[in-house]
Amino acid sequence: MVRRAALGGGGTGDCRLMACGPVGVDAVSVAAESAVAVLENVTVSYDRHPAVHHLSGVVRTGSMTAVVGPNGAGKTTLLRALMDLVPRSEGRIAMALRRHDIAYLPQQAELDKRFPLSTLDAVQLGHWGRCGAFGAIDRAARAKAAAALAAVGLTGFERRSLSSLSVGQFQRVLFARVLLQDAQLILLDEPFAAIDAKTTADLLGVVRRWHTEGRTVMAVLHDIDQVRRHFPETLLLARTPIAWGPSEAVLKPANLLRARAMAEAWDETAPVCARRSA
Repeated sequence: MVRRAALGGGGTGDCRLMACGPVGVDAVSVAAESAVAVLENVTVSYDRHPAVHHLSGVVRTGSMTAVVGPNGAGKTTLLRALMDLVPRSEGRIAMALRRHDIAYLPQQAELDKRFPLSTLDAVQLGHWGRCGAFGAIDRAARAKAAAALAAVGLTGFERRSLSSLSVGQFQRVLFARVLLQDAQLILLDEPFAAIDAKTTADLLGVVRRWHTEGRTVMAVLHDIDQVRRHFPETLLLARTPIAWGPSEAVLKPANLLRARAMAEAWDETAPVCARRSA
């Protein structure tokens, strides 16, 4: 379960990161209506080796943020931390949403297409948060699932088995399931990896639709040009945060070079570093 905490209080100061490094965050200084999550000095480690160091910042309501960085930079770990799927070594994440208001789409490599489900049944799993494991799926719910399939270009695929789908078709099914969840915060882990250009363009249209509806989107991406074209905000990670803010400012060559240099200097045996003062 994602932990929740009050985000109310006075002031709405900018707590994002810039190229100079992290800025301390006081959760009570962020108005509840301005953020879905506040991260304070978050550190996540595996086997006592840090994957994300001292990340502080605000995920603003209605923002559309790309999370970028070198391989192994902690991008997936960050999404999993927001879902409370991995323990934190240090820090706090204050969430303003209930668990069923958050949708998480992991990398395809983490999912098994061999499970004997039709595409319609797979999409209907998006009703889980409201119906539960034993809730009935009525005609109206089935109609919504079919409409979600149509929205991602898979009309006529309702009876197809998951195992018969291409990578791109399977990703469309997963997006349809997220559509059905009707979540306020949507976390996407490499949503456009290994899929064709047409599918990428169609699914980017779905993401833009979420943004115009006022939903909050955070996506792990590798294509920097794609980020510049479509994502207004970016968090650049190299385990340690490099910058967080408007994409044009974050994706400057100096920041990208710094992230690459830090990746090349990683010591996989390094212990958890000491807490830095704000």
